[in-house]
Amino acid sequence: MGSMNPARGRRAAVVAALMLAAFTFNTTENLPVGLLSLMADDLRVSLTAVGALVTGYGLAVAVGSLPLAHVTRSVPRRYLMSGLLAVLAVASWVCALTAVSYGLLLAARVATALAQALFWAVTGPVAVGLFPPERRGRIIGLLSVGGSLATVAGVPAGTWLGGHSGWRTPFAVLGALAVVSLVTVAVLLPTSRPQEGHAAYGAAPDRRRFAVVLTTTALSVTGAFTGFTYVVAFLDEVGGFGRDAVSAVLLAFGAAALVGVTVAGPLLDRYPRATLTVPVAGQAVALVGLCAGGTGQVATVVLIMLLGASVAPVFMATQSQVLRVAPGRTETALAANSAAFNVGVAAGALLGGALLPLTGVRGTFLAGGLLTAVALVVSSRPRQDASPATVDVPEPGVR
Repeated sequence: MGSMNPARGRRAAVVAALMLAAFTFNTTENLPVGLLSLMADDLRVSLTAVGALVTGYGLAVAVGSLPLAHVTRSVPRRYLMSGLLAVLAVASWVCALTAVSYGLLLAARVATALAQALFWAVTGPVAVGLFPPERRGRIIGLLSVGGSLATVAGVPAGTWLGGHSGWRTPFAVLGALAVVSLVTVAVLLPTSRPQEGHAAYGAAPDRRRFAVVLTTTALSVTGAFTGFTYVVAFLDEVGGFGRDAVSAVLLAFGAAALVGVTVAGPLLDRYPRATLTVPVAGQAVALVGLCAGGTGQVATVVLIMLLGASVAPVFMATQSQVLRVAPGRTETALAANSAAFNVGVAAGALLGGALLPLTGVRGTFLAGGLLTAVALVVSSRPRQDASPATVDVPEPGVR
């Protein structure tokens, strides 16, 4: 179990388990959105209170990512990952309890969010460390596919299942999926010290580029969620779509996101800069285009799909770049990027909400597009030659 080069089948099984875990975490995060009314009625709380289960989840991820990554930086990854997946399973089953109260449900959600915060910080180095350095991008791409499937399949399936058998049932199923990942990781993931292996530190450490990547993440995500938070209102008020059509358009968005990460993943290693700048540019075009041409339904669907195909690869590309340019330990750097992402989600929703009564829903998409354009300018800045002041290459084993 201590070997750093497990057999190919074991490595593939671990990556598949981590993909399943990414799917389960992301589905768990967003599932209450599809079950909002059912949960509110059953728990006898307001829709806003159930919405707080999603908002609070994102805030917990944003706040917990960096501290947890620092505190657990010496814990062997097999034990750490097993613990995180155990939290996911137990918390999911707590949510499925018949007599669960809103307070206990909120506590379970916060526990899951903190586990997810650390999961996304360490899962990249864990998975990438099982393979040669030149395959970093492809492995990150596979993990992103697992996460993206939550939008396309996980949340819609959970919403359907909750509507037919009660909102607790999907959480019970997610707990079972977490156990599958837990058993696979606990049995097959090698036991190694976190600082060992090529994935523990950036391949080409560069503090300046790392700052550029974090800024790009924060700006692009803020831009995306300034508009997308209000996409249902946009499709109704501007596009003139009915309720059933809105669901179909959102499904098309999710499918395009899955296609985007599937196509971009294998290109991350060969074209690290282009796989970031191209989707950021696509996101800017989609958001501004929706503001300008959202009254045409065909154009709206095309632009929504362009937005989906752009948003998902942006975070995947920034994660891949962080693994390359992290100035210290990669899990800490990835935690910072995850925090920047979640701060962007919250900031975008707040900014869009502030603009909504002033500019209307179309104005939120325009503002989002302009913010994304700024992110594009930042991400496209030419790389400067590295210097001792901007590069910190730690010796293996040094913390």
